[in-house]
Amino acid sequence: MLDVSARKVKGLSAKLADEFRFLRNWAEKPLTTGAVSPSGPDLSRRMASFVEIERPGPVLELGPGTGVVTHAILERGIPQSRVIALEYSDDFCRLLARRYGDMAIVQGDAYRLRDTLADVEPGTLASVVSSMPLFSRPKEERRALLMQAFELLQPGAPFIQFSYALVPPVAPEPELFSVQRSGWILKNLPPARVWVYRRTS
Repeated sequence: MLDVSARKVKGLSAKLADEFRFLRNWAEKPLTTGAVSPSGPDLSRRMASFVEIERPGPVLELGPGTGVVTHAILERGIPQSRVIALEYSDDFCRLLARRYGDMAIVQGDAYRLRDTLADVEPGTLASVVSSMPLFSRPKEERRALLMQAFELLQPGAPFIQFSYALVPPVAPEPELFSVQRSGWILKNLPPARVWVYRRTS
């Protein structure tokens, strides 16, 4: 019983530490962190459910933060060796490196994706999973990020993004890309939904 209780306390302490770390990063850099707490487990699992594990190639995660969605991606069956985590915060990068030693962690700007990931061959990514606070940026920058991601993704591979809004972070352009939306994840605070973009041409 004591061991179980100790594990629970340790797990709770780690969760609270992550919450504090996230809040501190948001207070220091609200435009790049975008939320005051990490995504909840239900939202994280819903995002990971759209990762197509049968596709070969790397899975790129944008804005992993403390690694909540990362954990869900790994639970989905993607090994650490296939994940590239692109994170702007040096604090979060150090944390991710401690937790996921076999994962490629890149510190840089996702809005300059092609420059930041110059070593990634176009058309090779199996999925992109994004927790970026897209609504904190102008529409043009959001669209530019999506189009850069499509350059790196395999044809038809998903770009997975969540938001708290009623409308998609990037409006669909049927001649170029489509968007699929999930239902509301009501257990997340605040409630969120997942948007899945795919290139159509």
